Amino acid sequence: MNKTVLITGASSGIGKATAKRFQSAGWNVVATMRSPEDERELNNLDRVLVTRLDVLDLPSIQLAVQEGLARFGKLDVLLNNAGYGAYGPLEVTPMEKIRRQFDVNVTGLLATTQAVLPYFRAQRSGTIINISSIGGRITFPLGTLYHGTKFAVEGLSESLHFELLPLGIRVKLVEPGMVKTDFSGRSFDFNNEPALPDYQPLVQAFMSALGPMAENASPAELIADTIFGAASDSADRLRYEAGADAVHLLNARRQSDDATFIGGMRSQFGLSA
Repeated sequence: MNKTVLITGASSGIGKATAKRFQSAGWNVVATMRSPEDERELNNLDRVLVTRLDVLDLPSIQLAVQEGLARFGKLDVLLNNAGYGAYGPLEVTPMEKIRRQFDVNVTGLLATTQAVLPYFRAQRSGTIINISSIGGRITFPLGTLYHGTKFAVEGLSESLHFELLPLGIRVKLVEPGMVKTDFSGRSFDFNNEPALPDYQPLVQAFMSALGPMAENASPAELIADTIFGAASDSADRLRYEAGADAVHLLNARRQSDDATFIGGMRSQFGLSA
């Protein structure tokens, strides 16, 4: 029997590239998204079920899991990929945007994980792969919300790793750097209104840094390869860095103390006390 993966946020970017990667390797794929009626590519592939799942809608999560099991008979891997990045000065960020960032990136991930755990526990096997980020290990200015959620994903995944290991369930983290997707579009929510003058030099420095960072971005297909490797790896390894920039930055962070690394970051963005 072919193995089956359920992917959240499969309509574009990393999620869609990963759905195609698993399908090409002979896996069954439950490709979930908020608007499956708009999908024009994945639903033409063999062994792919395109269905609705909104991580903010608990009944849709349960239904997607049930549909996947009904179609393919088994679930082997859950890929928690759905998410986005909220950036901007915290002072001007509406509370509804704060809540939504954590609801999508953290609470939605936990809800989807809860939905598959009864099946994984019953079969004494399964792999949960959570998409984190280099932003779950290091931070950039104006990313209070995004980094807060990705640091949370790192912590909850590490703890869950211990919790589920005796049940034969593996938990893995994939940590991409910059990715050539629409992160600068619909997956990137930058709020700077009202534009308080005190924050604008930092806003401009941040925006100026995005261009050079994007030049080193990895294609979504490379991240998909790392995810597929993590899913196929029977070891108890927890973290998988994805992309040359991720490897470089995370290695630099490991080799630096706080004062050195944070000092370098402050210098890059023209910050002083």
